[in-house]
Amino acid sequence: MKTEEYGVEPTERIQKTLARCGLGSRRQVEAAIKLQQITINRVPVVLGQKLNIGDKIAWNNRAWVVEADHVMPRVLMYNKPLGEVTTRKDEKDRRTVFDSIPRIKGQKWLNIGRLDINTTGLLIFTTDGDLANHMMHPSANIDREYACRVFGEVTEDKLKAMLAGVELEDGVANFSDIQPAGSEEDKGANSWFHVAIMEGKNREVRRLWESQDIQVNRLKRVRYGGVFLPKSLRKGQFKELNQKELDVLFKDVKYQPASQTLTLKSVRKGRR
Repeated sequence: MKTEEYGVEPTERIQKTLARCGLGSRRQVEAAIKLQQITINRVPVVLGQKLNIGDKIAWNNRAWVVEADHVMPRVLMYNKPLGEVTTRKDEKDRRTVFDSIPRIKGQKWLNIGRLDINTTGLLIFTTDGDLANHMMHPSANIDREYACRVFGEVTEDKLKAMLAGVELEDGVANFSDIQPAGSEEDKGANSWFHVAIMEGKNREVRRLWESQDIQVNRLKRVRYGGVFLPKSLRKGQFKELNQKELDVLFKDVKYQPASQTLTLKSVRKGRR
């Protein structure tokens, strides 16, 4: 590939490139670098080392050559049903969300956030590790909205407490918004609410309600930032965002895809 086509050659830290190309999270890549499991041009990598076009990377008995390309992120929305876990492989051999979405040649879907096995609704995947990291980082201030069916006495004082902040075992948490939502099928002690939250800690929505002696017996994510779960997307179905939808998403989450990025082309191990 002729670098003259691109003008100034792009460079990038190796952990960023490998994560964006779906070869692992930044933490996984950094751990492998510290263990000297990754080499560039047959020399062990140091943390923060930058890649250049033409560099040859080897890791886990696989090899790649660094190229420059214009690769737009791909984004997939999925309506997760009950019983699936948000992991690639499950030790208990349970069905995972990755069993339900399409595979893509030469790339890998990365989940943006997680949903526990008993939570349904919107789960977003992308091929771009930078976008995934951006959307999950607290500094991006991207909220998530859930529809909750709860059991127990819901009072104004309890709602105010969850909005103000509740001390949980891993720190203070709160809802940024709580709105009542009616449902014809549930009466009596069950109530429906829509809640918004800025973080994605493990079971955070359920634990906030439980802190007020209220149990969540149905939980569904309906929005992640500016991405809404379409009513037409049934459980177990997926839909890839088109360019117009991607433009809206990037604007909403304040993310600017690189006009030119480093990418990796797989080669035979040991190729010179």
